[in-house]
Amino acid sequence: MKQIIQSYKTGLIDIFDVPPPVCGENGVVVRTINSLVSAGTEKMLVDLAKKSLLGKAQARPDLVKQVFEKMKQEGIQNTLEKVFNKLDTPIPLGYSCMGEVIEVGKNVKGIQAGDRVACGGAGFANHSEFNFVPSNLVVKVPSAVGDEEASFVSLGAIALQGLRQASPTLGERIVVMGLGLIGQITIQLLKANGCKVLGVDIDPHKLDLAKVLGADEVCLTEGVIQKAAAFSQGFGVDATIITASTSSSQPIHDAGIISRIKGRVVVVGMVGMDIPRNEFYKKELEVKLSMSYGPGRYDDHYEKQGIDYPIAYVRWTEQRNFEAFLQLIAENKIQLQKLISHRIPFENALQAYELFAGKSNEPYLGIVLQYAPKQTLVRDPILISSQAISSHSINIGLVGAGNFTRGILLPQIKKSNDLKLLGLCTATGISAHTIGKKYGFKWITTDYQELLQLPEINTLFIATRHHDHGQKILEGLKSGKNVFVEKPLTIDEQELDSIQNYFLNNSITPILQVGYNRRFAPMVQEMKKQLGQQHMAIVYRVNAGPIPLDSWIQDPHQGGGRIVGEMCHFVDTAMFLAGSSVKSLFAQCVRSNDSSIPDEDNLNVLIQFENGSTAAIHYFAYGHQNMPKESIEVFAKHLAMRMDNFRELTIHYKHKSKTMRQSNQNKGFAEELQAFEKAVKSGIPAIPYQTILEVSRLTFAIIKSLQLQLPVNIQKPY
Repeated sequence: MKQIIQSYKTGLIDIFDVPPPVCGENGVVVRTINSLVSAGTEKMLVDLAKKSLLGKAQARPDLVKQVFEKMKQEGIQNTLEKVFNKLDTPIPLGYSCMGEVIEVGKNVKGIQAGDRVACGGAGFANHSEFNFVPSNLVVKVPSAVGDEEASFVSLGAIALQGLRQASPTLGERIVVMGLGLIGQITIQLLKANGCKVLGVDIDPHKLDLAKVLGADEVCLTEGVIQKAAAFSQGFGVDATIITASTSSSQPIHDAGIISRIKGRVVVVGMVGMDIPRNEFYKKELEVKLSMSYGPGRYDDHYEKQGIDYPIAYVRWTEQRNFEAFLQLIAENKIQLQKLISHRIPFENALQAYELFAGKSNEPYLGIVLQYAPKQTLVRDPILISSQAISSHSINIGLVGAGNFTRGILLPQIKKSNDLKLLGLCTATGISAHTIGKKYGFKWITTDYQELLQLPEINTLFIATRHHDHGQKILEGLKSGKNVFVEKPLTIDEQELDSIQNYFLNNSITPILQVGYNRRFAPMVQEMKKQLGQQHMAIVYRVNAGPIPLDSWIQDPHQGGGRIVGEMCHFVDTAMFLAGSSVKSLFAQCVRSNDSSIPDEDNLNVLIQFENGSTAAIHYFAYGHQNMPKESIEVFAKHLAMRMDNFRELTIHYKHKSKTMRQSNQNKGFAEELQAFEKAVKSGIPAIPYQTILEVSRLTFAIIKSLQLQLPVNIQKPY
């Protein structure tokens, strides 16, 4: 299928062939009929992407600060590599469309194939021939609403949410600053609500249009103070809704001047927020920001998982705002045809962005893209290169390409002569296309089953979210492919049993390796070399920092929590150093009333190994980012070692001491891939399967110990 993509790094916009989306269980696949190009929001995104690196830094000083903090922790080279990989992230343009449902996920109710639907949401309702859209961002289109009008659904919801924040009452006098698409719709919503409206803009043509659409009065921006005084009969306006897009704080300054005492100011557009205190203080003005389409926005549980808010407690969600706006169109309360300045066939869509670039003086407002009717959905892998395939190479099919994969895994794979990237499967066609081209994949797809069926691929790399790992591992192994999976092995104990049974019931198997890179880090390898097989005491301290509760990592069904999802790294490293399996463990966590950080994210785990060694793993979400993340101390007879953040290792032995230092962190990513290559060629796993299985068992045992507040003896089921 074809989709409009912009490079965030270069600003280049084009229409590309990308794999179509797979239908997830919580959404629908829609064949697009019309999509709306937003002259405000999309122009802002396009302009930002076209800025130089310095310009982007000036626009986001908050991110620049994060970069400098990361340099202190990980080194300049590692940080810059991650930054430049992040800049390569493509931007899917578009966030409002309508079309026909062609596939329905198993958890979706009330929508069937063939339904006309309107869709909203950046990253979902794209300028693309087909889109996968979660169920809470899709609504049926009433029969009285045309296709073009339905494609305005997201902008209508934005305007409607701004109106709800303003809480207008019948007869109030309200100013709308900024008469782009959202401003023009806002005027009509206010008139439908029985308000008197003054429209304000810098463009006389938009003022004329606002009058046609129902504004009682209009004026140019420079005359708003005098005009608003007359419009409000000298009392000041009841509310000001700012729908302009400008870096200037002038709109909010003017809003303070024209408001009555105890008036309301609602910010919908992207404007400067330097609020003049005296004016707002003396009038006790209420200032509100409007959150895009409404409640549910930026909440993955609502938007991606389809978990709705109860109507008794949240009357107007994103989806219900969509429905209300379409109903107003059906009742002829909103006129949209007059807002459409251009209708452009999708294959000529770049003409819309040429208008933004000012290549002509042609005025524009609402730009509707029209798609060819009855496009056929084809999910075969897309061939994007003609690279030769060698049966002697480790030919990789990669599933998942998130930040870690792009920033760490793929650059390391490309450095190898024997690891060959053949197939790529990602959740979206846009990422498959961009990453596939950058790293020279032969095929791209959004359906990982296609990779399993390609005989040329002999190795599967799994780098998806944690809940996806277990089943994909089993399918990969059963299809005869070697499997490298990022940690953890699985977050489900039943899946762990299934993986274990696979190895128990098959004497000859492909190689399985989990991304426990730390055991391969040069400094950890040096520690192991010094230790040999003697008894030891290990102290592993992790200043992990907090992860928000709404992160997928904290979701027990997706990430499995931090113990299963991240503690496995440190358990594996301790087992490697001790050279032994575990006999028992005891875990305790902080008990506090701070609900923003789960108690179990701050814990101490004491481990007794079978060979008599011990380990204490201290893992803390508490702490401070300026302290290095990880340190390992090991004590053995006549030997003490301390490793700090994979950048410095000090060894004290007999009457000597030595220190190893390096400017950049080396956590063993390159070395673990080298070990995987060797394992595939020799048939001998780099990490014994018993150890891989035991590490996962131990993370589940840590949770059990916390629940029971007792030590847990580790049973060996193999």
